[in-house]
Amino acid sequence: MTGTILGRRLFPATFLSLLVGLVPLTRAEETLWLDALDLSHMRQGWGKPQVNRSIREKPLSIAGQPFKRGVGTHANSTLWIELGGGAERFLASVGVDDAAGGPASVVFKIVGDGRKLFDSGVMKPGQPAKSVDLDVRGVKLLLLSVGDAGDGVNYDHANWADARFVVSGAKPKTVPGPREDPVILTPKPGPAPRINGPKVYGARPGNPFLYRIPATGARPMTFAANLPEGLKLDPQTGIITGTTPPRGEYLVTLKATNAHGTAERPFKIVAGDLLALTPPMGWNHWYAHYNRVTDKMMREAADIMIRSGMADVGYQYVNIDDCWMNAPKYDDPLRVGPLRDAKGNIVPNKHFPDMKALCDYIHAKGLKAGIYTSPGPFTCAGFAGSYQHEEQDARQFAEWGFDFLKYDWCSYGNIVKGDQSLPTLKKPYKLMGDILKRQPRDIVYNLCQYGMGDVWEWGAEVGGHSWRTAGDLGFELDRIFDVALANAKHRAHSRPGSWNDPDYLQIGFIGDARTGGEPKPCPITPSEQYAFMSLWCLMAAPLFYSGDMSRLDDFTLNVLCNPEVIEVDQDPLGQSARVIHLDDERFLMVKDLEDGSKAVGLFNRGEMPAVVTARWSNIGVKGKQAVRDLWRQKDLGELEGQFESTVPRHGVVLVRVGKPR
Repeated sequence: MTGTILGRRLFPATFLSLLVGLVPLTRAEETLWLDALDLSHMRQGWGKPQVNRSIREKPLSIAGQPFKRGVGTHANSTLWIELGGGAERFLASVGVDDAAGGPASVVFKIVGDGRKLFDSGVMKPGQPAKSVDLDVRGVKLLLLSVGDAGDGVNYDHANWADARFVVSGAKPKTVPGPREDPVILTPKPGPAPRINGPKVYGARPGNPFLYRIPATGARPMTFAANLPEGLKLDPQTGIITGTTPPRGEYLVTLKATNAHGTAERPFKIVAGDLLALTPPMGWNHWYAHYNRVTDKMMREAADIMIRSGMADVGYQYVNIDDCWMNAPKYDDPLRVGPLRDAKGNIVPNKHFPDMKALCDYIHAKGLKAGIYTSPGPFTCAGFAGSYQHEEQDARQFAEWGFDFLKYDWCSYGNIVKGDQSLPTLKKPYKLMGDILKRQPRDIVYNLCQYGMGDVWEWGAEVGGHSWRTAGDLGFELDRIFDVALANAKHRAHSRPGSWNDPDYLQIGFIGDARTGGEPKPCPITPSEQYAFMSLWCLMAAPLFYSGDMSRLDDFTLNVLCNPEVIEVDQDPLGQSARVIHLDDERFLMVKDLEDGSKAVGLFNRGEMPAVVTARWSNIGVKGKQAVRDLWRQKDLGELEGQFESTVPRHGVVLVRVGKPR
């Protein structure tokens, strides 16, 4: 073959070489292994992703078939990969790892640009690997996910074996996930008064009484109430003080008036043995400030609780966590000193020069103060604990003026040398519970022992008002759905004065629980933050914000301070919602409310927006029902048969369903 260019005759070789220069050749394909990518963006329910080995750090194996390469993970797991249009195919073999050691059940799904490309169905141990061979040409964003098949994450050890991309262009790279801009759903409070907070309040006869009426609306505002003898109200601040009256129930009407109108709300004071008749609400310093906490920070938090409007929707406790005492040794010399004085009284460190003055400052704002210690000789961070000084410390806390005690297991495990029998687990908590009841002050008692011995079954018996049902939520905020669903299993033990505690609300600016680092923006999406608050309120969980109060923004306050959402948490029935699983990604939470209506959360824990349907037959209502969107504070009309809505990825739609009025 010969050719001509501009009339010149060319030999075949010359002609071909010129054609090569004019027509670019297709870039050679190459293989890029999944295990070679940055896996730091992989989120999973337990452990860390493993390269070329299972989650138990053993050779990859599925149904007896070994694999040299791949990624071992644990449900629920997600990995987002930006393909950039350069990948041709994705290939893998997927299944449950042979070393799982239990009744695992997982579902592998692959989503490309919002479209489902692969669904393995439920896979169990011993089932042969399923092959994946996908054409991903043109796909920009790929998601590899492993779900728990809707039955919990126990033993869900999953392998992306021989996982690889065939690439002819830009190389794939992992990314944190889809970006989501914050959207404020809740309208700002109007100028007219609205009284918020609980409708019922427990206090012990003869003890000091302190309650600030939570109310939104334009200030100045004046307050009035028909209080029983022994209590008085400051009409300008709305702060009720005095001494709790004799045993009995006192029906009070609270009133708030400003230039735009008057609001009223019933308020029942129950003088008796029970405190915390609704879940306590407040702030705790831990996940923001860790060992950096100071007296100044606590005072500032109290100021901001008032200034930001948090107190106006019911937040009332300002709580110190660990590191307020002295330690025998520590990096900060101002936190080192004698653990106790000559009389055995516990000594605060130099960052807390006057604990009584701190409590007085908080109380002057109508708020309450909380403190922390351990039944062991040392706290979790190595500071002085209460072991063998329980009576002395409780008396000291009451004299200082504290209204809340978090009692953290910590070094007590060393005292009992690992014994976790039920009598051993109960002993230190009953000891302190009995002591607190004898103090001339109401002190709400939080048992922080991470759910050991099924504490929800006996926490109230030892004097507790709330108890942690699991370990620290910490930096594992992508586990909020798993934590909530596990906590909701104990719903039978939720009632006035007895609350299951799934840990603190961590949104806004929070520290890094792994390092104790300075606060940074929380890693979860806006939709996840709405879901977080909704889950906690539906479960009747204590609402303790644990972010940086000095860096609250409008979006964070919007999530924390919707009074209609908070009313779900503070409902006097004290019921934790029941869960209705629709599939492995969608579920409902249904909570009966005092007025006969129901709060219903429509949740989508999947990686794509999904339509979620609440059928009246599922939630226990009939006929026409008025539906109100609680986050948007918007009536959606009277519906019959069902309510359905498109719920965003990892999001919620929260409604109240009830008979038309």
